[in-house]
Amino acid sequence: MIFLRKLDKNSPIPLYYQIKEALQEMIDNGELSPGDPVPSERDLCERFAISRMTAGKAVTALVNEGVLYRERGRGTFVAHPKSACTSSHLAGFSDNIRAAGLASRTKILLFEREEASRTIREALEIGSGEGTVFNILRLRFVEEEPFSLENVWIPACRFPEFSRELLEGKSLYALMRTRFGVQLSHARQTIEPVLCSDFEAEHLDLAPGTPLLLFRRVAYAAPKTPVEYSKCIYRGKRFKYEVSFGI
Repeated sequence: MIFLRKLDKNSPIPLYYQIKEALQEMIDNGELSPGDPVPSERDLCERFAISRMTAGKAVTALVNEGVLYRERGRGTFVAHPKSACTSSHLAGFSDNIRAAGLASRTKILLFEREEASRTIREALEIGSGEGTVFNILRLRFVEEEPFSLENVWIPACRFPEFSRELLEGKSLYALMRTRFGVQLSHARQTIEPVLCSDFEAEHLDLAPGTPLLLFRRVAYAAPKTPVEYSKCIYRGKRFKYEVSFGI
């Protein structure tokens, strides 16, 4: 196995980072393909005359980025490239995953009618007298791996016949369109980094404190009526989020 890069021990770039980039270059150039084992820490130590700690840090950095993955007792391997979830148009989870060519399923953990908090009332633009919402918590799977934990609030005043039975096995956005005649027009969304809570860790098969992405969204029906407020926690193991911009 030939390493295209040589370490510059006089460089301000840390040695572990130079090794990380050398491994990344081998993957980018096709010298290492998805599923291939990567050089062991011992091999890296011998090749670059570095410490085991430095070699381990380089490999761990790529594992944390999802470029490599470890299997207990077997070693470290090149991961398959992350599929991109595109955000050039308003679409639900099922549509995005289907567009990526992958299989998905959803498990409803909670479906109940409740009084909305002030934050949710403001997001959905409903008054205190009509502040009942459907609170839906769903666990999403992609290729049978836990992928996201999604909490959605739907105003009951705009969807009075909404029920768990209607939603089971269906896309929420498709249900809004076909059952209730609501055509979504646009959404506002924010993305922020968060740390995994114990509850999220349990359902997403992660260690508490793992970095995650939190998406908050308000979806609107034409012309400017909010019909959904959601908070969705995403794992970053298999996916990257792609956003398109125009001028």
